[in-house]
Amino acid sequence: MVKKKTKPSIYLDTATTSRQKPPAVLKAVEAFARQNGASNARGSYGTAAESSRLLFETRQALARLFGVPRSERLVFTKNTTEAINVALKGYLKQGDHVVVSGLEHNAVMRPLHRLKAERHIDWTVVPASVTGRINPFDFETAITPRTRLVCMTHASNVCGTLTPAEEVGAICLRKKVAFLLDAAQTAGSIPINVKKLNVDFLCFPGHKGLLGPTGTGGLAVSPRFDLDSLIEGGTGSLSDSEDQPDLWPDKFESGTLNLWGLAGLKASVDYLLRQSVESVRKKETALMERFLNGVEGVPGIKTIGLPVGSKERTAVVSLRIEGKDPMETGYLLDERWGIQVRAGLHCAPLAHRSLGTLPSGTVRFSFGCFNTNAEVDKALKALAELAKE
Repeated sequence: MVKKKTKPSIYLDTATTSRQKPPAVLKAVEAFARQNGASNARGSYGTAAESSRLLFETRQALARLFGVPRSERLVFTKNTTEAINVALKGYLKQGDHVVVSGLEHNAVMRPLHRLKAERHIDWTVVPASVTGRINPFDFETAITPRTRLVCMTHASNVCGTLTPAEEVGAICLRKKVAFLLDAAQTAGSIPINVKKLNVDFLCFPGHKGLLGPTGTGGLAVSPRFDLDSLIEGGTGSLSDSEDQPDLWPDKFESGTLNLWGLAGLKASVDYLLRQSVESVRKKETALMERFLNGVEGVPGIKTIGLPVGSKERTAVVSLRIEGKDPMETGYLLDERWGIQVRAGLHCAPLAHRSLGTLPSGTVRFSFGCFNTNAEVDKALKALAELAKE
């Protein structure tokens, strides 16, 4: 049997997940699997204690990265979506009002739709422009006496536009409304300090900008707020009681955690703390600007979002080729050139409605710190060829 030859690939979909990881991440996962493999807080033997130590150190590293003052208030989840669900379902009560931006992902909107049916939650959408910009003062206008939470993505996963998190956080603090920030597109790529931004609930993934394994993420909660647990079960603490422990972080970490993944996440966060998020931001911005500058001169291609040179965007670029369906474009880029991007609605129909790109969506290129100028140039060449057809 002749083995099919695999063509080289260029991965430009970091907004979904980072494919290339620091070598230390793979080493940490392997080391944990080979040398430990035990659950934390489930035994008095040495490897169980080492697993508990691993979780403590990973929590501490993430708290340092995000400026979280009390690391026990940072709980592990398997992704941003789970973190958002824990926050929304654990905090919102019957009849509460929420304010969201016009750029929100289904990770926010679908739980809210369920809570509307179950708890009569309602919400107001603050509009976004066709470039993804949001006026922070529109949030202040949208807040009512019933508003209990403002929920906003830190950056659009469609067009990359950064939202005015610091301004909105200040408004929430003044209005005594909780502020949830969805950092799915910014954690590890944009500096985040929860105190500076006045963030009460920070939801983040481990597998994107943080460069860790899939199945990792977390929720950091301000000491000013408490949450009901989403699930209950064994925590290894207060086992003589049938009630869920009220201890942080145990209250939200029932069952065995993804320790292999969290071993890798600790290694990736340590890597980012050494390199600095600012240096990652600089590298990714340079790649994004190189791509935008190159694509601007290609007839038939329209980019979505802010112009090149803007400091208000992440390394995400969405575009459309005139006369071509985005899904077809994404398929051809992979089939002919091995260029892997994401096409369609990106699980964010509300954002596409704001950007005017419904119903077909866009072709999204997202760059990570391990991409190269040569990869950007190959993508530009491929797009130019497609645009001529």
